[in-house]
Amino acid sequence: MELTSLTLTSLDIPFKLSFRHSSATRNKTDSAWVAASSENATGYGESCPRSYVTGEDMVTVVSFFEQHHDELLHTIHDLVSLRQWVASHEVDINQNPAAWCAIELAMLDLLGKENHCTVEQLLGLPALQGEFTYTGVLGDSDIQTYTQQVKQYASLGLMDFKIKVSDDVSINLEKINIIQGIMPVSRVRLDANNLWLDSNSAIEHLSHLSTAIFAVEEPLSKGDFDGLAEIAETLKVKIILDESFTNRQHFQPLLSHPQYWIINLRVSKVGGLLRAIEYATIAKEKGIACIVGAQVGETSLLTRAGLTAAQACKDNLVAQEGAFGLYLLEKDVCDKPLMFGKQGKIIASEIDGLEKPGFGVSVNI
Repeated sequence: MELTSLTLTSLDIPFKLSFRHSSATRNKTDSAWVAASSENATGYGESCPRSYVTGEDMVTVVSFFEQHHDELLHTIHDLVSLRQWVASHEVDINQNPAAWCAIELAMLDLLGKENHCTVEQLLGLPALQGEFTYTGVLGDSDIQTYTQQVKQYASLGLMDFKIKVSDDVSINLEKINIIQGIMPVSRVRLDANNLWLDSNSAIEHLSHLSTAIFAVEEPLSKGDFDGLAEIAETLKVKIILDESFTNRQHFQPLLSHPQYWIINLRVSKVGGLLRAIEYATIAKEKGIACIVGAQVGETSLLTRAGLTAAQACKDNLVAQEGAFGLYLLEKDVCDKPLMFGKQGKIIASEIDGLEKPGFGVSVNI
């Protein structure tokens, strides 16, 4: 295959409602969109650069893209050369994971189309099968809005919830109680988005909530593994790593107590699908559980890539996030958005275009 063009644009789709947590408030996608073309086909890729997650924004994404554009055009011809590029540029991708993710997904989509096969077939993976069950994510909104959102999730039959928390323990407890009052058998986890400065403050706050939750995501500053381990040990609660896990090197501080951790493998955040699959394999070998997460505002393309990552996790998958589609976005990039339905499920056999080459997403932007 010979690449004829590689282009980058921003994707700014409005949300139907704002989404807030302790690190940011979002009301549109703010995504990077890459098209990779040959003489025969075009592949598409997407990522969500977030300054509070990986230190990236569209300015850094453009810089990375321009730096490597010509090299990529002349270097990537097949899956082997793509894998070689990823391996030889690991340090650079570690610093620019979202920038690389959009490029890589476009390349994989194009290679699938060029080889008349799905991305799973291209990577030597089993076809997507079975059910994928998604989490209802609740932002740090006022109680009235929050309650309405819980009821909407309940009407769909969702049983798994993630709550973005604030530093007000009474409000956080009220929000947990609202879920359990409406959905008594639901499972709840918290996302603190690096809210507390030290483990003692986090433990004091979370001790009022921990009996009602099974895990808490990023309660401390990014990379404070000792403090996070202290929270896990004291409260007997799992710690979900998001900002604190973006590359292979972040496995090292987890190995002494693998039972404490769940890593959140957002495809955009970890630098693409190839790395997400690699990390899922390592996590299973080391006894560390996984969540396949999503950045707020992902379209159907990243949702589709997330399904491949989730299947790679197999029985080590604790939960899956994303697939909000038109529940959140004013429009999607494809005519038939890939989004969860009843009970928060996407059923592989019901996905339109699943057997088509590449990611099988029919793009219309």
